[in-house]
Order: sequence, then structure tokens, then C-alpha cells
Amino acid sequence: MNSKNIKPTIVENQDQLEDVVNGLQLHERYAIDTEFHREKTYYPRLALVQIRWGNNIALIDPVVVNIDVLAPIFRADKIAIFHAGSQDLEILLREVGEIPTQIFDTQIAAGFLGMRTPSLAALHETMIGVKLTKGDRLTDWFQRPLSVNQIEYAASDVRYLLEVHDELVTKLVRRNRLKWAEDEFQRFINKRQKTLEPIDAWLKIKEAKHLNSKSRGVAQALAEWREDTARRNDIPPRYVLSDLGLVGIAQRIPRDTKELENIRGLDSKQFKGSMSEKLISIVADGSKRNVKKPASGAKKNLSTELRPAVTLLSAWLSQYASDNELDPALLGTRSDIEALLRGDDSPRLADGWRHEEVGVPMQDLLMGKATLAFSEGRLLMEKRSS
Repeated sequence: MNSKNIKPTIVENQDQLEDVVNGLQLHERYAIDTEFHREKTYYPRLALVQIRWGNNIALIDPVVVNIDVLAPIFRADKIAIFHAGSQDLEILLREVGEIPTQIFDTQIAAGFLGMRTPSLAALHETMIGVKLTKGDRLTDWFQRPLSVNQIEYAASDVRYLLEVHDELVTKLVRRNRLKWAEDEFQRFINKRQKTLEPIDAWLKIKEAKHLNSKSRGVAQALAEWREDTARRNDIPPRYVLSDLGLVGIAQRIPRDTKELENIRGLDSKQFKGSMSEKLISIVADGSKRNVKKPASGAKKNLSTELRPAVTLLSAWLSQYASDNELDPALLGTRSDIEALLRGDDSPRLADGWRHEEVGVPMQDLLMGKATLAFSEGRLLMEKRSS
């Protein structure tokens, strides 16, 4: 059957969902996507799960059915095909309790063919010549019944994804890069399964990393409290305390509620009475902590002699990516180069396909076994003659 002609089925009861699960058991792969809202909550609120397998498309309503019955499918020896599946995996882990053991992310795979984080629409047009219908990204996915446009838009996210998968696999095999992509998918899965610990929440605040030691302790304590409060009440952390307010408090380290006044980013109406006293208590606790500056931001650990090499290697890495049709961000970043030169634990450029392609040449350069030459506007890495 032509994928264009597949009529999606809306799954609104548990028996229908069991039929979907039974159908999936007979196939080695399936395409999956989700629709959700999270503007006013800490955890994303799942509104729809779309699955394509064989000549079937199911739009599963998680509001009225229990989707944890998908767990056996996720554990089975089957490939789950996503596009930019980071947030999908996050919400499926929460709603189902686990994520697929094997994934194929079409956006990541496209990076191994030189495409830079392509949209779903761009990838469809490039790979299979299909133009997807544009939908309303701000639509209310909790609306019931779903409109005809919503149903078509949701179905289009998975309708042709099996064909896109076929094209990507063919091209990756032709270039001997399928194993690279599979290794990257596994790294992606491992990263998604790691949850942020509240005590580390301060590391997500860019300005907090540049605070002095005492202020870092305050920032850590405030961010930990904010994260716990947001999770407990299922609200965005910014609703509890803004980043600006958090950093402002950490910089000033107020000793009493009076000193909380006029701190930029702090809502005086929100933080008064017992709440202001709570903040002062947290500040006092945090000021006693000894929090080290995160290694990832500590460029001073990189020796002065090696700093010029970072710029040079960044230019070479970018050119290498272009010459070999790889997404530069997928191959490696400036931070990856710094991590390799510093000798950090498990840097990306010291592992797997990246190590073979660019990590080894970089190390050869640093050990004097190779040189970089500039010729006709290009950087060339050459083995040094013995």
C-alpha cells in the first residue's frame, strides 16, 4: 500500500491498544513520535503517541488508555525510528517506565551524510522527495475530538518515516557509516537515561558557573531547592525562582530578609514572610558548602602552550567535516577538543569512530608525529617523515 493512502486509527480504549501491541509484535521496526505540552509544568504532559508499522498508523490517546503496555515492545529486538527523539524518549521513559532498547534517530543519521540537524520536512524532501503539509505547532493537542488537520499533521510525523529510514540506511551502508550511526544512537540512549540530580541543577545556569566559591555554594543550594520544589509541584523551575534572581542572591549572599530587597529578578510579592525566611535559611546553608568550579568550564586547566592548538584544531576539524560530508557538531566541538587536550575522563574524541577519524590524528599532531600545513586556502594534516 502507498504510505500516502494509510488511514490512521485513533486508539481510544485498551482493547484497541492491545491490538496495536499485537500488530507490532509481528514487525522488526516501527516509527514513533509524540505530541505533548510542557509550557506550564515541570514534567511534559503527553497528549498523543503516533506509531507507524507495516501499513498501519495508530494515534494513541494516552489520556484515556494506559500506554505502559508498550513496554514489551520497547524491550523486544525491534528498531524504534524517531526524528529528533530526545524529548520523545524523555516523556516515554516517564510514561512507560522504559525506552526502546534499539533506536534509529533520523536526524542524527542525517548528520553522518552531511546534513546539519535537518527538520523533519527537510529530511523528507531530501531523502524521498515528499513535501509534508505544514501544521500548527501551537495547536492544543489535548483538544478532543482532534480536528481533521490535527489528525493529518500527527500522522504525517510517522507516515513516511519507514521510507526515510530505508534511504538513510542505504546511504550509510554505502559510505560504511551505519556502525558509526548505531554507536551514536547508543550514546544517545545512555544520555537520555541519565536524570538530573537536584544537587547538580545549578550547572544548568550559565552565569552560576562563573561565581566565586562561596557564591557557588549558595547557587547550588538554591537551585537544588528550586528543582525539588518544581518537581514536587509539577511547575517549571522558573516559576519558583528565576535564574536571574537565583544568581543575584548568590552574588549578594544576603544575611537577612531585609537584604533580599532590590535584588534583580526577585519578585518581592512572591518572596515575603516565611518564604523570604526560607530563602535566607537556604543561603546560610549554601554559604557553608565548598563547591568546586565545574571542570567543563575550567579552561585554566588547559596549559597555556596548548591554547593556540585549540583554535587551529577547530579549523581543521571544521574542514574535515566539510570534506567528508559530516555534520561538524556531530563530529566534534571546540569543547571536545579542549577535553581531549586536557586529558579529561572519557572525552568524545577519544572513543569509537571519532577517535579513529580525528582523535588519533590530533594526538599525532600533539606528539609531533604529524604537521598541519596551509595550502591553497586549506589546512592539510600530514604525517611527519621519520
